Amino acid sequence: MSSSKNSLWSFIEEYSILLVVGAFGALAWANIDYASYHHIVDMVLIEHFPVGHLHDGHRTLTLHYLINDVLMALFFAIAGKEVWEALALKSGSLRGKKALTPLIATAGGMFGPITVYLLGAAMVGKFALLSNGWAIPTATDIAFSYLVGRIIFGAKHPAVGFLLLLAIADDAAGLIILAVFYPQGDLNLEWLLLSAGAGISVWFLFNKLPRILDKGHESRPVSSTVRARFGLLPYIIAACASWYGFQEAGIHPALGLLPIVPALPHADTAFSLFGNDEVHDGDMLNQAEHTLKAPVEVILMLFGFANAGVVFSSIGEATWLVLGGLIIGKPLGIFLFGFIAVVILRLGLPQSMRLIDLVIIGFVAAIGFTVSLFISAVAFGPGEVQDAAKMGALFSFGAVFLSLIVAKIIGVKKIT
Repeated sequence: MSSSKNSLWSFIEEYSILLVVGAFGALAWANIDYASYHHIVDMVLIEHFPVGHLHDGHRTLTLHYLINDVLMALFFAIAGKEVWEALALKSGSLRGKKALTPLIATAGGMFGPITVYLLGAAMVGKFALLSNGWAIPTATDIAFSYLVGRIIFGAKHPAVGFLLLLAIADDAAGLIILAVFYPQGDLNLEWLLLSAGAGISVWFLFNKLPRILDKGHESRPVSSTVRARFGLLPYIIAACASWYGFQEAGIHPALGLLPIVPALPHADTAFSLFGNDEVHDGDMLNQAEHTLKAPVEVILMLFGFANAGVVFSSIGEATWLVLGGLIIGKPLGIFLFGFIAVVILRLGLPQSMRLIDLVIIGFVAAIGFTVSLFISAVAFGPGEVQDAAKMGALFSFGAVFLSLIVAKIIGVKKIT
């Protein structure tokens, strides 16, 4: 019975079932009774709270804020962990020449959608109204893309690894875009000193210093004692301080845990994104990630519920601009820049991977969904334009079927 339950939960995690249930449940509810849906989502949980949105001159904590700005910080922490591993570790997948072609393709996967989106906004004569949504179609839903890539190419095809490198780099760029281009109110960057101080302090006191004291002792008695006595508690306290620093600095607080990720003790081993073997590794960073995976699945369901409740009548120019940026700009940009990397710069592709496979990868990467929904919520204020942009993000799920069709036409030899 226990094995059956574990298999069921593994299926739910692998296919992001809870996110889909939350998103499409919200979509159905909003189209049946829009007022009652928003009554729940915008419910005030605590008034006169030190964090949250300003309401009648004081801060209030709403359900929507709790999900998008507080709980989603755990999701971005996991994404940040994968990015940090890929960039910082000696075995990181985004280090060295092997990463150059995916990185260049990633640049195409961002410039292509931005170009299509902004040109479209100018063509419909609403550039001033819609241009702030330029970053929405740059996003790639890493979990869904990984899943669809494995279905199309097979788990051991080099195109899947290429897609993961591209998705990791896309995540890194997306985090920078959110922090730099979408401030949440007036910037008070001095508050970032709190976030930086929290990260540096917890890293030195509970990670670096114990290792210094353990020098010459193979059994690492100090590090073991610190970990046994304090566990994750110092990092949780530092994470709360860092989150508050981002909140007060005017940068989206959902990114607030990122300075703490590098502070956690980590072995210099990367098992690749979603690597199941990481659960057997004893370092604190990987254990923290695998502890968070199940709660984050529930958080993603809540995120889908809180953000995907838009009515079909809200479909407008922003819908088609976001969708066009994703399903036209992504494949074109990834293939064009990939062509430049492979043919002109002669950087090459992994063995058994063809240049034409970049077209399929482009369509798979066009699944914006989660992150596109998130950026839609920060790019535009509540209202018709935001709802129209969110609808484009939801429609990008159709890239799954486009990917399968294109893969069938081109012909892919699966490697399982």
